[in-house]
Amino acid sequence: MLLQATNPVPHPQLGHVETIVVDHRKVACDGGLGALGHPRVWLTIGGHQTVCPYCSRLFVLQPGASDAGQH
Repeated sequence: MLLQATNPVPHPQLGHVETIVVDHRKVACDGGLGALGHPRVWLTIGGHQTVCPYCSRLFVLQPGASDAGQH
């Protein structure tokens, strides 16, 4: 008996997105790889999360975080 191979359903593997939980709305990102990272950028979390435009790190605001004590 000859078995015919069926076309497998593709399961694309998306790149790993690093998620960082923070307790301030203003965060800095430099890619985290030292000299292999990217220029430091300052991001402001408007709702509850934001994404770095260089490295796609996801910054999530900790539930219950306050804006007190920020400069």
